[in-house]
Amino acid sequence: MATNVALYIHVPFCLQKCSYCSFVSYTGRLQDAERYIQTVINEISKRAGRRKVKSIYFGGGTPSLIPAGLLERLMENLKDYYSQGDAIEVSLEVNPGTVNEEYLKAIKSYGINRLSIGVQSLDNKELGRLGRLHDASAAVKVMKSARSAGFDNINIDLIYGIPGQSLRSWRRTLEGVVSMEPEHLSLYGLSLEPGTAMLSQIESGKLPQTDPDLSADQYEMAEKMLEKQGYRHYEISNWAKPGYECRHNLAYWRHEEYIGAGASACSYLNNHRFTNCADLDKYMAGFESGAFVEKESDEVIDRELASAEAAILALRLDSGINIENHNRDYNTNLLAVYNTQIKELAGFGLLENNGVNIKLTNRGRLLGNEVFWRFLPERNEQDNRR
Repeated sequence: MATNVALYIHVPFCLQKCSYCSFVSYTGRLQDAERYIQTVINEISKRAGRRKVKSIYFGGGTPSLIPAGLLERLMENLKDYYSQGDAIEVSLEVNPGTVNEEYLKAIKSYGINRLSIGVQSLDNKELGRLGRLHDASAAVKVMKSARSAGFDNINIDLIYGIPGQSLRSWRRTLEGVVSMEPEHLSLYGLSLEPGTAMLSQIESGKLPQTDPDLSADQYEMAEKMLEKQGYRHYEISNWAKPGYECRHNLAYWRHEEYIGAGASACSYLNNHRFTNCADLDKYMAGFESGAFVEKESDEVIDRELASAEAAILALRLDSGINIENHNRDYNTNLLAVYNTQIKELAGFGLLENNGVNIKLTNRGRLLGNEVFWRFLPERNEQDNRR
């Protein structure tokens, strides 16, 4: 039997494009939802083969726009790929204002057992800048509906570093969210890709520039507040109550195989990382014809690159890189290959090496990108030629 994999399903439908979003999504196309879900079912049947799935994650876009009946159909088809007794984690991203208690009860009965709610902020002005359609009261309402529907594993997404966001407003959002008692929190520093509406607003002067020092202060504030509330900071951007770490995302951070189904979804299988085409119509037409849809990219991940990626991803976790396990899994000598980088980064106070694990320090978490790029193969070769 092939190794179990994580399954990601991309749902590219939205009511409105958020001003900061660079993910593949389409507005005004919800009428294609049934055709799209059937296409996803067809793709999974081709991609999965004899593999079983150990987690399922519906991301978007706005997955909570999909009618409950279509999610039921999809979940019924997925039962062929996992054992019912395994109680696998099945997550669905939800936007406030798109669901009610009846919908949530229905999808829970289909096997969806974890929600990820895109709250982003509890400040209505900040929500307006982000282009969100909901207000703070809708976020509170959906959380109450989720609890009433029986969900006991809920994540809340928040964004810090929003233009015009103060330390005080960030504290109020954190306090408000903590009072809802979610099991998991994902906190993301605002990062804007070219072509996003918010970046254009900043470049034209309509919005102020983001302040990296303020963002760092916001991050450190979250660390202190959430630790006091019993949340474990187990990954750079993620906090969880004990036992509620996101199993699906842990598969990515542990450099395990995964299948991505849907337009623009990415897969990592058999030492290949490949991405489906982002065009919604081409994606649906491709799998309807009975053939695999054309890939937008397909990269071979050789042992050297796999080792580097695994090291970078492991550093995102509070446990860091287990040296012995890494050397065994990738047939390498981590300390020899990265000797220069590890010593240099430890000297900067960004890494610590206790002989068993290599971890980011608290300062290293703030400056993670300064660490990660030094582990890439091309950089590694340059360093060791010094």
